[in-house]
Amino acid sequence: MMSPRQVSDNRASDPFKLRQTPLRIIHFIANFLRIWSVYSMYHYLSLSGASVVLFIFSCVATSAVILLVLQKPWRGRPLSNAQVIPSMINGAITALYFILWVKGVKSCGPLRAVLGEYSGAVLGVLSATLYRHQVHIWRKVGGLIAMLVSFYLLSKGWAMATYSPLYILQDGLDSKVGNESGLWLKDMAVPICAGILSAVRRVIARRVSLKNQMKRRLHAVTIASATCFMFPVAMWDVILGKAPDSSRELPLSVWPYFSTIAFGVILIFYIESIAEERLHMVFSSPRHLMVAGGSVILLEILYKMDFSLAGFLVCCAILGCGIHEATSLGRIQRDSSSALDLSEGPPGDQIQMSSLPT
Repeated sequence: MMSPRQVSDNRASDPFKLRQTPLRIIHFIANFLRIWSVYSMYHYLSLSGASVVLFIFSCVATSAVILLVLQKPWRGRPLSNAQVIPSMINGAITALYFILWVKGVKSCGPLRAVLGEYSGAVLGVLSATLYRHQVHIWRKVGGLIAMLVSFYLLSKGWAMATYSPLYILQDGLDSKVGNESGLWLKDMAVPICAGILSAVRRVIARRVSLKNQMKRRLHAVTIASATCFMFPVAMWDVILGKAPDSSRELPLSVWPYFSTIAFGVILIFYIESIAEERLHMVFSSPRHLMVAGGSVILLEILYKMDFSLAGFLVCCAILGCGIHEATSLGRIQRDSSSALDLSEGPPGDQIQMSSLPT
């Protein structure tokens, strides 16, 4: 039987959950549009043979111009050197992340590249090991091993109907197995490294910017800095690049560029900032993985990709469990802190801290 206090807490939490529902819907739509841009970019790069570096450089440069016009970091309260310099360094990390991640999309496919971004949860293992006490280190190591197992299964094609051992409904499967070969784990290293760099740049941005408005201004500085760091790489790629094949029929390039700029760089930043503040949902978390996984399933079906739902769900389940264990703060600390709060003060005086694993 529930106590009156528990009943009142449940009644108080219901309106709060209802207020979060529109934000969750917006967050899902924004992530769906972002992953849709990834699939459009993958098909464009695969069919056209365009340069990966030039494509992402043009998208990031256009996004930098738009963000600078929107945020105007030169106006308002002046930014200190302690904020601008780390943001510019973060621009170099962001530039390397974009290049590696787009290369991973082209070589590994959008599904494995999207899931590879969640490798940034390994920073939760490092931070828990270096800065936190009374934490079960073996749980962190187990979470890390589960993540590696998930990436290994993805590299072996478990999410593909052609190679997944769980896909038994398709006719003529035996005739397809010998035609292609799955990826090696070293091929998955590119999106995995990109995911770790993505987590590092988010950590730096969170440490530097204390307020939401300042975070947006510094993000514009970061993207502009990333454009500057990518410029010499793009020019070097132009010098050494191959001439495009004139006999090849190129697909329409407007939508891949527009979707990557609008959804993959600009919109997703604002939506993820709102999700962190209002929904307490960080990128490298099981809840965020569920959102991305649902979007991937819809797009794999819409694009009629080589997709195994059962194998994909197995990989996502293992990856989600690994992320949960790698980024959890430890139940001992939560239990001890809750017991301390109940013994020393009323619930209204408790300090609530949102867990930001990466």
